[in-house]
Amino acid sequence: MADYLIVEENLRVAMRFFGEASGSGEVRPLNGSVAMFSGLDYGVFNIALLTRPAADGQLDARLRDIARYFRERTLRWSFWLCEDLLDGEARNAARQTFSDFGMRSISHPPGMLAPALSPPARELPEIEMRPVADHETRAAFAEITSVCFDIPYLVSRAVYWRERAWTQDYQGFVGYVNGKAVCIVAMVAAAGAIGVYSLATMPGVRRRGYGESLLRAAAGEMTRRTGISKFVLQSTDAGYEIYKRMGFRDVTKFTVYLTK
Repeated sequence: MADYLIVEENLRVAMRFFGEASGSGEVRPLNGSVAMFSGLDYGVFNIALLTRPAADGQLDARLRDIARYFRERTLRWSFWLCEDLLDGEARNAARQTFSDFGMRSISHPPGMLAPALSPPARELPEIEMRPVADHETRAAFAEITSVCFDIPYLVSRAVYWRERAWTQDYQGFVGYVNGKAVCIVAMVAAAGAIGVYSLATMPGVRRRGYGESLLRAAAGEMTRRTGISKFVLQSTDAGYEIYKRMGFRDVTKFTVYLTK
């Protein structure tokens, strides 16, 4: 499987979380795409992606299907586009195509892959890692997500606080320092790789290495469980250089579109 397909497929599996977590959403396969409705009126948690490549004209048809699906449920939704799934003409026209559907691009995260994690470039602080497995860790994951990703707390709680959210592929971990929750990460094993998602550290303790410590601890645990040592992610601007030092390289690019 091409590297970009590994990143893209792992993301699709991970995004199922938002259709399954709240108990009032769903995951709906469509023609050449898939829609995840969270059950909430919050655009970044109502997500669509392609499930196979699209040539010119096909993207427009698939967006019509997706827009029709969400129109019956909410006006607020988003689309994660792996640009390697479009041919040249469709890729060049993509921004206008999405604009015609009332959507604007909000980010362009590179899809990255590491065959294995490189050793740490510096000494990292100790951190206590706890899996998301009880009321306390679910509450911590919801709170840190809300603070670090600027998500309304009640929305974050509706998704991450529920026990049912953590019974599928999405595996969460919380990092503690002196008994206080300071960082989070989620991981998903799919497409022969472990996907890294929702890595975040509370503002008051950033730039101390806690996030990397938790990521490495969780990565080691996931590798122990699955035997997989390959990792994928979609990087933020802030994390890009850190991920490169950890052995990740660009293999594709995503554009995230959101309803205006």
